Amino acid sequence: MVSTGQSSSLRSPLAAGARLATGQGDAKFVEFIDVEKSYGNFHAVRRLNLSIGRGEFLTFLGPSGSGKTTTLNMLAGFERPSEGVITLDGKSVDRLPPYERNIGMVFQNYALFPHMSVADNVAFPLSVRKLPRAEIGPRVVRALEMVQLERFKDRKPAQLSGGQQQRVALARALVFQPTLVLMDEPLGALDKKLREHMQIELMQIHQMLGVTIVYVTHDQSEALTMSDRVAIFESGAIDQIGTPDELYNKPATAFVAGFIGENNALDGVVERVVGNQCLVALPTGLKTTAMAIGDIRPGAPVHLTIRPERIGLSGAGADSDNRFQATVDGRIYHGDHQRLLARLASGQILTVKVGPEATMAAGEAIDLCWPISDCRAFPAGAVPDGSSANIGSVS
Repeated sequence: MVSTGQSSSLRSPLAAGARLATGQGDAKFVEFIDVEKSYGNFHAVRRLNLSIGRGEFLTFLGPSGSGKTTTLNMLAGFERPSEGVITLDGKSVDRLPPYERNIGMVFQNYALFPHMSVADNVAFPLSVRKLPRAEIGPRVVRALEMVQLERFKDRKPAQLSGGQQQRVALARALVFQPTLVLMDEPLGALDKKLREHMQIELMQIHQMLGVTIVYVTHDQSEALTMSDRVAIFESGAIDQIGTPDELYNKPATAFVAGFIGENNALDGVVERVVGNQCLVALPTGLKTTAMAIGDIRPGAPVHLTIRPERIGLSGAGADSDNRFQATVDGRIYHGDHQRLLARLASGQILTVKVGPEATMAAGEAIDLCWPISDCRAFPAGAVPDGSSANIGSVS
């Protein structure tokens, strides 16, 4: 893959516009202002307000039907907002057809022309824009060099692997120097190993070109790995937007806490609130102190979340504000770590990440502990379908 230290012959002219653009520091390169999209009585997108910075890699993440792809399609011009305004570089694009928005698109199915060679596929956006033939050739060569496919330029798409076809689609999306590139589940058809390799390649290309990328996926690992920021969609609205670190370590809602990463879940009732912390009574009568997130009041039911790696064994650290007795139910070996299944007195099982050297046997009594800062209390509500939270069972 091309490194960020590649010579200027590769970076120009593909990267020239992007390098100038990123220097402007425009935090509102793309804006959604009170945007809604309805299909009859169904609201696919609800009152969306979002700003995307120039040169940013922003990912839309969420379950099926959450509104992320509809939002991308409105930005691309394939759908028109029912209400609100979408701007690109300060200009409204609501009534511009897709081909006039100067946006590159990469789809999950690649959308390559099977009867055309790789070179002709990449050249297609330049041909429809009626660029001189003398300019098309060098641009195609540079684009294929960028994705390391120059030696395959005469092959047909069917003669390439899935990863190679995806790189052709990426080269075609970048060859005409778009101001913005939209990607809709572009790696979804690839196997795990190739998908992870392509994630690295996409990050390197983004760093090299500085182009603005809006990416749609339902794969949270993909989103956390690649993105500057991630917007979590739920029921047609953004539930939370932030850096991967913010979303993982400081989820603002129970939905985000359950959707991102793995979480243990406990339910209880608030006994008292002091500042940004609350004391919660669990059904067995045990009590734990947690960070109060949202509208938390005494007497109200709450939903607690603690990540498996934040739970320690008693004595493993000084910052152990909450301690509980448990019994080892089993261990799952993962090579670099193990997942300890710990059963509380209530019968609920918590997952605890421990080192590969751990030797606790089934039935052994252990003490669990976790800091207040790593236990978050949300107003009681349903955990989202497909989340990785553990609620009374092992996930």
